[in-house]
Amino acid sequence: MSAILRAAAAPPGRVLINEEELRARVGELGASLARDYARDNPVLVGVLKGALVFMADLVRAMPIALTIDFIALSSYAGGTRSSGVVKLAADLSMPIEDRHVVIVEDIIDTGRTVSYLKRNLETRHPRSVRLCALLDKIERRDVDVEIDYLGFTIPNLFVVGYGLDHVGLYRNLPYIAALDSATSA
Repeated sequence: MSAILRAAAAPPGRVLINEEELRARVGELGASLARDYARDNPVLVGVLKGALVFMADLVRAMPIALTIDFIALSSYAGGTRSSGVVKLAADLSMPIEDRHVVIVEDIIDTGRTVSYLKRNLETRHPRSVRLCALLDKIERRDVDVEIDYLGFTIPNLFVVGYGLDHVGLYRNLPYIAALDSATSA
């Protein structure tokens, strides 16, 4: 078995948020969003690739009219710490002018990426832009960010699973785990 396959099969570290906790909290977030946007047909903008799994479960928990789109940003460049430079890798496929927009993000760390994204989207003249984040690593914050809908606050650890990865691995884990330093070496 190759080293990559062994790494993908090995548990990456201790579980921080299990499958049941994720399912329950995502359901609560979906219910809150559905209540707040019941008559608005919001556009949920998922930040690729990390928010994909979270967004899929979130929209299934929202029994309202809604539209989805995706945007890709990069600030990690393959490492375990943000580079501090945000790059737009892929843009939205539709206009958001005069629409209510909800950014769906996997994790808020320094705040630079989502701050950049929010400013970028606001230049497109939506009715509103709000933020729904699965995880908040507030200890790392460099830029003040208002999170309107939050799943969990976590300590300053590099986490994987439920869409979050390390060099492309572990996105398919059904839980959130702290990456073991031996796994990331």
